[in-house]
Amino acid sequence: MDFRISDTFTASLTKLTGQEQKAVKTTAFDLQLDPTAPGLSFHKLDRAKDPNFWSVRVNADIRLIVHRTASSLLLCYVAHHDDAYAWAEKRKIERHPTTGAAQLVEVRERVQEYASTRVREPVYETEDVPQEKYLPPLFLNLSIDDIVGVGVPPDWAEAVHNATEASIFDLADHLPAEAVEFLLDYVSTGVLRTATTANDDVDPFDHPDAQRRFRVLENVEELALALDYPWEKWTVFLHPTQRQLVERDFSGPVRISGSAGTGKTIVALHRAVFVARRNPQARVLLTTFSKSLANALKVKLGRLIGADADLAGRITVQSVTGIGYDLYAKAFGQPNIAPTSMIQTLLEQAAKADDSVRFSPKFLLGEWSEVVDAWQLHTWEDYRDVARLGRKMRIGGKQRESLWSIFARVRADLAERKSVTWADVFGRVTANLDAATSPFDFVVVDEAQDVAVPEMRFLAALAVGRRDGLCFTGDLGQRIFQQPFSWKSLGVDVRGRSHTLKINYRTSHQIRSQADRLLPSSIADVDGNAESRKATISLFNGPPPQIETFDDTDDETTAVSSWIMDLIEDGIVPDEIGVFVRSEAQLRRARAAVKAAGVEAMELTDKVETAAGKVSISTMHIAKGLEFRAVAVMACDDEIVPLQDRIENVADDSDLEEVYNTERHLLYVACTRARDHLLVTGVEPASEFLDDLRPG
Repeated sequence: MDFRISDTFTASLTKLTGQEQKAVKTTAFDLQLDPTAPGLSFHKLDRAKDPNFWSVRVNADIRLIVHRTASSLLLCYVAHHDDAYAWAEKRKIERHPTTGAAQLVEVRERVQEYASTRVREPVYETEDVPQEKYLPPLFLNLSIDDIVGVGVPPDWAEAVHNATEASIFDLADHLPAEAVEFLLDYVSTGVLRTATTANDDVDPFDHPDAQRRFRVLENVEELALALDYPWEKWTVFLHPTQRQLVERDFSGPVRISGSAGTGKTIVALHRAVFVARRNPQARVLLTTFSKSLANALKVKLGRLIGADADLAGRITVQSVTGIGYDLYAKAFGQPNIAPTSMIQTLLEQAAKADDSVRFSPKFLLGEWSEVVDAWQLHTWEDYRDVARLGRKMRIGGKQRESLWSIFARVRADLAERKSVTWADVFGRVTANLDAATSPFDFVVVDEAQDVAVPEMRFLAALAVGRRDGLCFTGDLGQRIFQQPFSWKSLGVDVRGRSHTLKINYRTSHQIRSQADRLLPSSIADVDGNAESRKATISLFNGPPPQIETFDDTDDETTAVSSWIMDLIEDGIVPDEIGVFVRSEAQLRRARAAVKAAGVEAMELTDKVETAAGKVSISTMHIAKGLEFRAVAVMACDDEIVPLQDRIENVADDSDLEEVYNTERHLLYVACTRARDHLLVTGVEPASEFLDDLRPG
């Protein structure tokens, strides 16, 4: 007998108390071990539309709802007695007549009719009563068969056919996920894609769409994993629009972009696994720009591949700096990395030795970091001829000569100390690589927008032997660390192979649409590849974000703590809540708010591990790559967002523009960590960015 679990079961489980969840898990384990055991109390649900729905007693009040047939047992839902029975009476499991996928369908006649399907009484415009805005149906150009053909249950087809912009998201809550994706994709593009269909002899639970909501659990370990992690975290499911990109053959490097929540990391994970499986001897690097994000990727990959030792042995998950460091150490010995403070000192000393130099220390450090070191310039001719992209302060030939004398002296001083920069590490390793010596056949890079110049050149060299060896995922709107530069100049040309994901699976329509106000609708890279946020759609609705400002930090603490307590009262557990601030100096405000709410806080580090029963707090930078049901972004005060220290340290106009851009990106990253609830707070005078966040 197959033992399955539904995504509705894990979602309902999180709404119970800790003690209730413990009792439910015990009963679930008993069911998996022996569903015929005499100690299990099954009760047939006489009023359910599905004859295979049964309840299983957990304790005096808690009931499991299971779907039981001769060949399978499916955990569907859990709640208090009356709520569990009411849920089961409104649903049935059936095979979709067109796609052949097993679906958990909400019974149509039990659901309140939507405004879009009712005959409306005419509203006459008067001075006091404005005329209701007419919203045309979205799917009138589709037939009922078209609508059913993408997975909409037949009983819901007419309601979908008449749905408007105002009603589609409420309606979507009652439809299978794949149907919602097809419909919203149609709204976005005007093209109705073809759904996957299965023959009548195929088990409906084996259909790819069914497997996103129903999973077979082979053993106790898999059940424990399913019960301990939210559905989306342990299944790491690939949606159809993502699968097309994961399994596609490309004629060169590919970049897959999309706003926060569109599943770029999922695509990166599956692409790494796909190329490893398609090439049984291949070695694959799955990497990103930071150690914390690499750790998160490693955890997700483990959930995706399970106990597959072969894949685990051939897919390396490590940060770009980590793999660069290891290859350098293997070839040349342990590098002695020069800290930024040493570089600053050497630049200042070299500048003092040349009275003709009239540039500030800030400019010198920027010119060194973003031009000389980043592009690995070692001769006067290299510096004389380089295009100083992103550096708006123009310098003449004589000035360049003076500057080069300083930079050459710094290089000599570093060599004398036997010290190297990170750019030197990547430069030397890159020069030592070719198709025969590269340790990897394929390279998949997540959060590629924050990869630096020397790192990009290094990654290109790692996959030099294969035309489809490089895959990048990222979002220019989330670039918070690196200056923009030309990928093409480094041999990474993604023109014609840049693709944008448009369906947001993680963030509510309200949060996504308001966070997008922080960014332009389209952002282009240096090579002219544009990423557009237009036509991006979310799959679900939620409450609007709250943007609040206060007279002082005490009032802010009180408001945020009350918000946290209200969330917990509504059934959101503490570890599904995150509180983020701009930098470490503001962490005390996050700690105070969580403490005032009467719950414990977990301060996140590079390991990015949340703790059960604790609210996560961190800086916005650490929050990158995480997701929570509810997020509070605190301390959005003037001079904190954007950070005044960065503004005061700019060396030229381009630096100032870059500061404002990356500070906006950083706030966007923090806000889009939220799935359902977002609170943004500050003390007056508040950040100017909050005006952009508020709806117009």
